[in-house]
Amino acid sequence: MARPAPDAPIETRWEGKFVTVKQQGTWEYVSRSRGIHAAVILAIDEAADGRHVVLVEQYRVPMGRNCIELPAGLVGDDTAGEAAEIAAERELEEETGYRAANWRTVGEFFSSPGMVSESFTLLVAKELTKVGEGGGVDSEDIVVHRVPLGGIEDFVAAKRAEGCGIDVRVAMLLAGGLLGA
Repeated sequence: MARPAPDAPIETRWEGKFVTVKQQGTWEYVSRSRGIHAAVILAIDEAADGRHVVLVEQYRVPMGRNCIELPAGLVGDDTAGEAAEIAAERELEEETGYRAANWRTVGEFFSSPGMVSESFTLLVAKELTKVGEGGGVDSEDIVVHRVPLGGIEDFVAAKRAEGCGIDVRVAMLLAGGLLGA
């Protein structure tokens, strides 16, 4: 597809509560409504029994199946101007039942830049304390997995064999680039 002229108008084709379908020139894409974005958390538990990563499993309607993911949530969906760090703290506890004493912001990343303008802020959470059950809010029905880092490949392979989708961000764990941080 040809790059649209920089001054080409952006037309809104459809807008819902959370997503907007847009077109600029011949390029169609989806964005988050109201300027919201996401916070994604790489939660590393360094306990006496070794290093683990906290993952979540939940049903995803677009895929029609459960998906293995890093904990995440929307920034600013309820509170305009919310900081990604505040949303990450809230989402980690809601989804997994953990709180972190040490946070590091890695930066902003884009999920699927050929189709979606949505960005997410990736944060690394360490010094975890279990404070609740997790599972999410409302009807999220999230299952929490505390996976040994040395067993991440086997865990992902087993979940894939069960029919779970694997979020691309889980590939970071397979490559190991952020785990030493």
